[in-house]
Amino acid sequence: LTGSPDCYKNFISKGQRCLLSTSKTEVYKNAHHSLGRFCFHSSWTQQKKPPSFQISYAGQHPQPLYAWNIQIFRCFHTSPLFQAAPVPLFWIIIKPAQKLLAIILGRSIRNWWKALPPNKRELFKQSARKNKWKILLGVSSLGVLFVIFYFTHLEETPMTGRPRLLVFGKEHFRELSQMEYDMWMEEFQSKILPETDARYQVVETVLGHLAESNKDIPRISALQWVIHVVDEPDINAFVLPNGQVFVFTGLLDAVSDVHQLSFILGHEIAHAVLEHAAEKASLVHFLDFLSLIFLTLIWAICPRDSLAVVGQWIQSKLKEFVFARPYSRLLEAEADKVGLELAAKACVDIRASSVFWQQMELARNIQGDPKLPEWLSTHPSHENRAEHLDRLIPEALKIRESCNCPSLSGPDPRLVFKRNIQYLLELSKDQETSHATKQELSKPKPDFP
Repeated sequence: LTGSPDCYKNFISKGQRCLLSTSKTEVYKNAHHSLGRFCFHSSWTQQKKPPSFQISYAGQHPQPLYAWNIQIFRCFHTSPLFQAAPVPLFWIIIKPAQKLLAIILGRSIRNWWKALPPNKRELFKQSARKNKWKILLGVSSLGVLFVIFYFTHLEETPMTGRPRLLVFGKEHFRELSQMEYDMWMEEFQSKILPETDARYQVVETVLGHLAESNKDIPRISALQWVIHVVDEPDINAFVLPNGQVFVFTGLLDAVSDVHQLSFILGHEIAHAVLEHAAEKASLVHFLDFLSLIFLTLIWAICPRDSLAVVGQWIQSKLKEFVFARPYSRLLEAEADKVGLELAAKACVDIRASSVFWQQMELARNIQGDPKLPEWLSTHPSHENRAEHLDRLIPEALKIRESCNCPSLSGPDPRLVFKRNIQYLLELSKDQETSHATKQELSKPKPDFP
């Protein structure tokens, strides 16, 4: 489940939607990270029904897995896509103008310097050397202002206590959440399932149980969670900050059981409760403001426009892979941790969360997709995510016990999954051997004297 940063590319362009099926590569253009939505995507072609198997959770010998739906999940985004409202949205809209002004300013400085006669250039250099301490003091003062601004806008993340930068007010995001909700309702108005539909009732039961079990958390009890089940084959789900929940039927067909669905919805609720969208928009805005200074310097220093374009591209990629994508992976890991705790308090078999990501890795192998390095993705790899959850599960089980939940019955689903995979491999190997033997017997034997 890899992420597409195009999800938060442009609030005004309705065509830029993370709901569309993505291509098979994890590398996407990360042009605008100010706003993000976390969702599921599938790269299965919808014309063909994915292979299905069945997992036995009993202690008997596992049967061939023919009813267990294996889906390819290409994207596991978290947080709604346009989560900044009037003030943040204003900065996003004028961002191209800011970059253009930085380019024009840097280019003007370069042309002015080229047009100076040699004697005036020398005088300017001498003046700069003479006042180097004043220049250094001015640059240092500017840096101190940025540091002060950063530390004065730090606050603790709810539930985890992690320090984070918040530039925009939370009321702005609530206002834009309603705008985004109206947009999605207009988009899916003909595909929203009625409340009498069994699939709606499943989501309502799971989400209601999660909310009721975690009502001691103020940000969960304060919101009115409204469910919308969209009849779309895409494997997708997201939660808006105002409590509007959107779940696609493709996701309901993809999960193996209600425990996995509970973990997924817990993950999505965690993004809304932790206000990850506001946090990400604030950090990106802060980095974009800093990058304007470097962008001006690049266009002022580079002797030709072509070199300046290359330098600008290198700067954008460094910002993306050094700051934006690692930070996005951090938010995903935090949402997994909090989502696991929310599911544990709801007495869910949280061990299924690890199985979910193992299924994703298996699906990727079946599809034959290339395994890209994690640093190229906005989300942790399937294997690392499963391992991370395995490390968190013992502590989450303690939380589950403290909530007086009934004891987990039956074998560990992680062991069942591993056993069934081994059974499939052995069955496949036997079929290959049998097929090779039949081919060998069907060959005509040479007539030796």
